[in-house]
Formats: sequence, C-alpha cells, structure tokens
Amino acid sequence: MTAAFRLRPSALLGALAFLMAAVMAGLLVGPVALPPGKVLAEVASRLPFLSFDSGLDARQAAIVWEIRLPRVLLGALVGAGLAVSGAAYQGVFRNPLADPYLLGVAAGAGLGATMVIVSGGATAAIPVAAFLGGLVAAAAAYALGSLGGGPRSGATLILAGVAVAAFFTAAQTFLQQKHAETVRQVFAWILGRLSTSGWSEVAILTPYVAVGVTVILMHRRLLDVLSVGEEEAGTLGVDPTRVRMAVVAAATLTTAAAVAMSGLIGFVGIIVPHTVRLLVGVSYRAILPLSVVAGAAFLVLADLTARTVLSPAEIPIGVVTAFLGAPFFALVLRTSKRGVW
Repeated sequence: MTAAFRLRPSALLGALAFLMAAVMAGLLVGPVALPPGKVLAEVASRLPFLSFDSGLDARQAAIVWEIRLPRVLLGALVGAGLAVSGAAYQGVFRNPLADPYLLGVAAGAGLGATMVIVSGGATAAIPVAAFLGGLVAAAAAYALGSLGGGPRSGATLILAGVAVAAFFTAAQTFLQQKHAETVRQVFAWILGRLSTSGWSEVAILTPYVAVGVTVILMHRRLLDVLSVGEEEAGTLGVDPTRVRMAVVAAATLTTAAAVAMSGLIGFVGIIVPHTVRLLVGVSYRAILPLSVVAGAAFLVLADLTARTVLSPAEIPIGVVTAFLGAPFFALVLRTSKRGVW
C-alpha cells in the first residue's frame, strides 16, 4: 500500500492532543468551581516520582479523583467504543449509514433495562440486563440472517437487524404501557447518562472495550481489502464471512458493554468516523485508530456540555449528541446518495 493509506503520525498526534484537551476540560470544569492551577497540580502530584501538596483540601481532591476523573474516563471509554464500532460496521457492511446499534443492540439493551425497571429490580442490575439484552438481540439478528441456508451477506444481516429491533422495541413499548408509572425512569436511561459511583463502572467497562477495540484494529487492513467487494476480496485470499463474523462480534460486544454503562447515546458512531474520513481519507488503517481517540474526546466534550449548560441540572447526553448528530446524519445521507462516500 502507498503512504496515502497509512496512518500519518501528525494525524495521530493531533487526535491525541484533542483528547488531552478534552480530558483537561472535563477535569477543570464542573458545577463546583475549583482553581484550575491547583487541579492540574493535583493531577501532576500523582504522577510517578512526584509527590507534593497541590493546595486542594480533602473535599476538593475527592471531587477530582472520585467524581470528575472517573466520569471523564467512562465517557472516553464509551465514546471510543461507540465510534470505532460505528466505523467497523460501516466498513464490514459497506454502508455509510451503519451505526453501533445496527443489529438491534440498542433495542435489546432497552428491553433488558426496561424489564428490570418495571419489575422493581435493583438499579445495579440494569447494566447487566442491558448488556445481556443487547447480546441476545445481536445473536437473534445473526441467527435470523442465516435462515434459508444461504450465506450471511451484509444486506441480509442489516435486514435481520431491522426485524429484530422492531420486535424488541415493540416488546419494550408493551411493557411501558403496562407499567406507566416507570416511564420517566425508563426514558431517563434511554436518553443516556454518564453517572458514576467511583471507579467501579470504569473497571467493569475497560476490559470489554480493550478486547473489542483490539480485535477491530487487528482487522483494519482486511477491512480495506473488503471495501473493494466480497468477490474481489475472495480472489485476494480474504474470507469475507470470517472477517465479518469477527468484526461484527467485536463491535457488538463493545457496543453492548458501552450501552450497559451509559444508556443509549446515539450518533457517535456516525459523527466521529465520517469526520475522520473527511480529514484523512477512506483507509480503515487510519479511520479505525483515529476513531478510537476522536470518539473518546468527542463524548467527553459532549458530556461536559450536558452537565454545564443548565448547571446544576444536567441535560441527558443523548440529547446533546442528537442535536449534533441529526443534521450530520442528513448530510451523510445526502452525500451517500450522490455517491460521494
């Protein structure tokens, strides 16, 4: 491959700088005003071989380490997972409008969370139920796409995902109608949130995102080959079915875990990969790693907007991403119809 298809160091450094700026903004800005210099000093004081008094008292330090930093890192993990999953789905299905909820993951997660809420289950059980619901929905879509004995093509899987999503959404709506008193709590989860109770959510999500992102990045060259067409990829020694199974499984696992921790946050998997594509080109060797970094930064800033615009109240983060994503989605739809993508 020519150098045009490689990830340029300048692009990666720019994305990392963007992420660092987003993380710093997330730490420095919040409902409780903290001296920016002392916050930075507090972070620096925890670095290896450095130990000094930052000037923050115990309460202020707790805000930084137990509230803001876990929330920022959770946002970065969710954003990275959703963005790279969106890019992976777009590559494997060769569809510019594909997103991380393509195979019914969102509908399955929503049904799982709703079942716990309407049954009066523990709040801690909601992420588990959402995760399992997302995986069950994706598995059902994959099984449905293989009916008839034919190969699982990208179009077949997409149609199967639409059918499964419609069924799970109908089931969720039925439960909400029977338990109208829980509608507010259900919608609060569906609209997305990045609330943490310390580091537990970060610790739970990290291994899923790490494994999923690693598998997707390992297939970035094969996605470039697959982009020329399945028949052409086969003549080059690439098994499209195997690549699709591996990438879809990794993206679905990552999405289900992210949704379980954050609720349904839309459009991240469309906004970030397409922005990266416009800046660096169409090669997945560049799009995928940059989507990881840019997705993390994007959601940290979206969460910062959600918790500061109406402070001390918070806007659901899904509302923020929808305000940005809806017009972006329309732009992508228009350009894809023109054959620009």
